[in-house]
Amino acid sequence: MKLWIDAAEATSARVFGMSLIERHLKAVRHLKLDVSEVLIDVGTGLVPEYRAEPRLRCPVRIVQGAGSCGARLAAVLDHEPILAVDAATLVDARLYSHLAQHSGSKIARGADVEEGAVIARVEPGDRDRIAAAATRLSAAVAQLPPLTQAEFPAFIRKLRRSTPYYLFRIATAPQARAVERFLFWSNYKGSTDLFTKYVYPPLVWLLVPPLARARVHPNLVTAISILLTVLAVPLFAEGWFGLGFLCAYGMSVLDSVDGKLARLTFTDSALGNILDHGLDLVHPPFWYLAWAYGLTAGDTASPAWEAGLWMLGLYVLDRLLLGIYPRRFRRGLHTHAPIDGFLRTFISRRNINLPLFTVGYYLGLGVPTLDLIVLWQALTCLYHGGRTFWIFCVERALPKTAA
Repeated sequence: MKLWIDAAEATSARVFGMSLIERHLKAVRHLKLDVSEVLIDVGTGLVPEYRAEPRLRCPVRIVQGAGSCGARLAAVLDHEPILAVDAATLVDARLYSHLAQHSGSKIARGADVEEGAVIARVEPGDRDRIAAAATRLSAAVAQLPPLTQAEFPAFIRKLRRSTPYYLFRIATAPQARAVERFLFWSNYKGSTDLFTKYVYPPLVWLLVPPLARARVHPNLVTAISILLTVLAVPLFAEGWFGLGFLCAYGMSVLDSVDGKLARLTFTDSALGNILDHGLDLVHPPFWYLAWAYGLTAGDTASPAWEAGLWMLGLYVLDRLLLGIYPRRFRRGLHTHAPIDGFLRTFISRRNINLPLFTVGYYLGLGVPTLDLIVLWQALTCLYHGGRTFWIFCVERALPKTAA
């Protein structure tokens, strides 16, 4: 398969610091598409500015020649299918993979048909279905079978949500900014905690676009996040709660920044995922124990320290319970039903416990608040355990009983 980019009408618009041609190239590289060659067809125009993708595993060739878009597309159809896009369209990354794996010609259109944002897979045998006289790609491939939203796999496991595919044709800077906002919000998880969903996003939005334009790698953001996480532990333990809270909330915001930055710029990596998710999994009980230690000036015989130990045990139990569901369904428990996603907003998690403890500490109720957090974690464990039992033992048995 080849990737053909019609760059005859390329624009100077950039999305998160990248031209749309560059986004096409990054998508091919990041998704590891089996592409033999990338053709950037400039027609009779000039070669647009774009940053080459050095890690791309296939050659990139500039093609020049007269003729309409349809004629130029038909001319490069030989013995292998072509994935056709244009240099003014931003494509949902999932569409590249879906169409590359699809058999037969297919066209996906943006929600606004008049806008003309499309991506198409064109088989060599469908050369006669290409409108040779068409000046735009959307018209050239209009006769190909459409890809409907109903047949598209919309569920995104990492985001725990289903999102219809999207395409946008971008010509101006204001259009680019609007698309950036859409992409930013579409990369939030479907089920997440209250603060990640409603409180932190304005701060995350302030950081992500400038970091993307400066081409800051998300792993650097993750490294800073790890530093703040580790630094918060001795600060809490020594009773310097104000500085500890600054580190903790800074880490909580950056925990959203690195993921958004990675997904929006095609720079997420296996190492980044391990560092980010490993940090999320490991650090909370260390914070809880440090809170207990700091509240009692290191008195490990105090009820507060005992509460910290209970929190550690319950946290580990909760993570074990949450690991059961994905082994069968290959996605998180909180995607099972709307009620699970809703309760994910409030259950005992770092981003819920941290602000709760902050308020309690500054009200002079640090120890009672820690006890409350332990109780909330215990109830969370009961919910996850009960829900898992219901799904695996009761819900699965109901159809057999009904039959």
